[in-house]
Amino acid sequence: MLRLERGRTEERNGNPKEETVSGHVYKKVELIGSSPNSITDAIEAAVSRASQTMRNLDWFEVDQVRGQIVNGKVAHYQVVMKVGFRIED
Repeated sequence: MLRLERGRTEERNGNPKEETVSGHVYKKVELIGSSPNSITDAIEAAVSRASQTMRNLDWFEVDQVRGQIVNGKVAHYQVVMKVGFRIED
């Protein structure tokens, strides 16, 4: 199923399929995670820390990946990302 526009999706065969829209409201917040080990660890550190003070986290998207090089080797990974969460009713 492919997302086309709000409330409408398309089956793999190209036929449109209506979908119920939840009516929820979401917000995105930018985070910067870091790790000396990997990009994945940087993402997981940011999500883990954010989940301690934020509720209803639903997804993340990575905007930038960068890092620090020391003596010709990767020393640190940094990920600029956004997390999305649902605003409570």
